[in-house]
Amino acid sequence: MKQFLDFEKSLAEIEGKAEELRSLSESDSEMDIEKEARALDRKALDMLADLYKDLSPWRKCQVARHPSRPHSTDYINALFTDFTPLAGDRNFADDPAIIGGLGRFDGEAVVIIGHEKGSDTKSRIKHNFGMARPEGYRKAIRLMDLADRFELPVVTLVDTSGAYPGKGAEERGQSEAIARTTEKCLQIKVPLISIIIGEGGSGGAVALATADRLAMLEHSVYSVISPEGCASILWKDAERMREAAEALRLTAQDLEKLGVIDRIIPEPLGGAQRDHEKTFAAVGAALREMLDEQKSKQSSKRLRARRTKFLRIGTKKLFP
Repeated sequence: MKQFLDFEKSLAEIEGKAEELRSLSESDSEMDIEKEARALDRKALDMLADLYKDLSPWRKCQVARHPSRPHSTDYINALFTDFTPLAGDRNFADDPAIIGGLGRFDGEAVVIIGHEKGSDTKSRIKHNFGMARPEGYRKAIRLMDLADRFELPVVTLVDTSGAYPGKGAEERGQSEAIARTTEKCLQIKVPLISIIIGEGGSGGAVALATADRLAMLEHSVYSVISPEGCASILWKDAERMREAAEALRLTAQDLEKLGVIDRIIPEPLGGAQRDHEKTFAAVGAALREMLDEQKSKQSSKRLRARRTKFLRIGTKKLFP
């Protein structure tokens, strides 16, 4: 069953009517209403194009959080073969909010690390809604060390509202673990490619996104704080999240202009949740290009360029 966002209610009604007509036609063989159903399909497609033609930042946030949007596990299953998950940080525990391991991309051995939100109630609870604890980030460090030792490119898939803010996570050094992971991203000599596939929230996202090339899906978001959190802090009113989303410049289009990300990966009409296969194909093609580009560079030059890239963010004149 399709799930619709608040701003898609009118679209849901039209698509629902088309499905209702088709179900009536199936139950009564004498009824031929396919023509009317196709007319509704065309109307729905036009409405979908109109809705997604110029999404506001807040609506982009809603699309990025869509429960039917593909998650890291889906991308791993679609784009990588022979995936072997590796668990644990060799210090405290395993954190299911971050999954990682060895696999092959187009036959080439790589290390894959990604946030996993889960797709239903049970899996969301298991993966803590993609909010990683310190052991998750320390697991990522272990995997990056492994990749560096065996000269394997690293691919990270970012999709988190932020690192877990619970008492236990703070006691085990959440901020230190995030800082160490970010530091490790800047130290490894192998190619490091990061793709934001949904939400890129706060330091929990930066820890896996300090890469040679950072790409975002068209309707994903990347920000230091959620619009709700920003509104609560600035105006003591979480309901002003639409205003906060505008101010945060969190869309892929804004961040590309600001020089924070390197490329935008197009999504199917209506968002990645409407056509997983097209989304996987677009991400796979972009990943191939970015990996080939980085593999052609000497490791010392690549490492120097990665560090310089992040040191320069925010130093150029961005506004007239």
